[in-house]
Amino acid sequence: MNDEIIDEVRSIRDAHAAKFNYDLRAIYADLKKSETERIAAGHPFVSPPSEIPVPKTVLQRTRFARR
Repeated sequence: MNDEIIDEVRSIRDAHAAKFNYDLRAIYADLKKSETERIAAGHPFVSPPSEIPVPKTVLQRTRFARR
């Protein structure tokens, strides 16, 4: 099953990676630079949670166990 949105995201991601010759360090540096520029421009930045939330129900424990 193909999803046109997923295909578009993957093609954009591949084009970005190709721009840096698939060098992960260069890709990371570019993403961090972009993040810094966006924060400086006033876009909100949401920090990741300091702790991973613990599931409270059996259903949640089962769902997160597969990750």
